[in-house]
Amino acid sequence: MEHRVTYKIYYEDTDSLGVVYYANYLKYLERGRTEYVGALGRPIQDWNHDGFYFVVYALTMKFKQAASLGDLIEVVSTFVLTSAYRARFSQRIECRGETLVVAEVDIVCVNPQRQLREFPPLASA
Repeated sequence: MEHRVTYKIYYEDTDSLGVVYYANYLKYLERGRTEYVGALGRPIQDWNHDGFYFVVYALTMKFKQAASLGDLIEVVSTFVLTSAYRARFSQRIECRGETLVVAEVDIVCVNPQRQLREFPPLASA
């Protein structure tokens, strides 16, 4: 399943040149992952309440273009389990049909004691 969510770029998101500060793209990607999980029918806080925490294990990002003040960006996310304990979000950030950022985000599932645990069946939540 591909999930899309749109965000507006505000002044607080930009640097002195009026373009998005690079670290803020991490926030947009995180929001996209959270919205993806919620779109499966169960909000992330419900998973957390039941002892399932999804933690970033590794990520790669490539910056192709910058978003600017006032732009509407779209975070596009897909998800695949790569093992019982690890999953990958393939994500990109687009603006006006152009790809700005591409990212691969590997996550793991842990319990409240921060020990690995198997992923729950997210799609059937």
